[in-house]
Amino acid sequence: MTATTTILVTGATGNVGRQVVSQLLAAHPGRVRALTRDPATAALPDGVDVRQGDLADPAALDAALKGADAVFLMWPFHDAGPAPAVVDALTWHAGRVVFLSSGAVQEGVAPERQPHPVGRSHARVEQLIERSGLVWTHLRPSTFAANTLWWADQVRAGDVVSGAYGAVPMALLHEADIAAVTVRALTEDGHHRAAYALTGPEVLTQAEQVRVIGEVLGRPLRWRELSREEARQRLLADDSFPDSFVEPLLDGYAAMLDAPPPAVSRVVEAVTGAPARTYRSWVADHAADFSADFSADFSR
Repeated sequence: MTATTTILVTGATGNVGRQVVSQLLAAHPGRVRALTRDPATAALPDGVDVRQGDLADPAALDAALKGADAVFLMWPFHDAGPAPAVVDALTWHAGRVVFLSSGAVQEGVAPERQPHPVGRSHARVEQLIERSGLVWTHLRPSTFAANTLWWADQVRAGDVVSGAYGAVPMALLHEADIAAVTVRALTEDGHHRAAYALTGPEVLTQAEQVRVIGEVLGRPLRWRELSREEARQRLLADDSFPDSFVEPLLDGYAAMLDAPPPAVSRVVEAVTGAPARTYRSWVADHAADFSADFSADFSR
């Protein structure tokens, strides 16, 4: 893409969105525009065209899209209800969209037949994008490494992290790698009609993840297993964790425990030329978050 190209980043203050903005500034010669609810507190880098609004505000979205050539779309809703209006707006203004979908989407399965509610909603958005005429790329990430920041309070309080389903295996993915693939798909040709399954380079159980955090921090952290009901009550009592996520999270962990271990893909390396970052690398990048005041951002 050229220096006259404008790329709009939605969810620009989330874990992934901030990385997309920063990496676009470094790699893209054109303009970078960011959509955020509160520009005054967004703290985005200089040079970003920051616009107020969100996907639930049609007028604000329409204004942010004017003059945009490509869009990074992060889906903040729990269902696909707003999707037709959002995709129509993208189609009217932009030519290309990179959609941060979900690893819960099963390839070749119709949206209404997807077994997981997150997969159903994201598959419906994918379907609408595919029918829109836009140049599109879907990103289907594995578990976000940033999800383990939910343990930050426990890590700061002591040497034990408590939770359910400690044996669940995950191929944790660094948000910087999601952003790196996003930037390539937004700025290069050759990614149209691609649905990229993104994973980290290794599979670790939750208990092993806690051990890695301790090793990076130089502390002997250990996992303490809770029953599902104990974990449910703990999550419901946590004001920083959305109540609506509790049952889907625990249901998802139960399903992951019963399923085969996740397969590790090499898509990050194939697209970007660099291997996916390890979970240990992610912890080193976020070590301060486990030792200072931290407020989790679940907007991805």
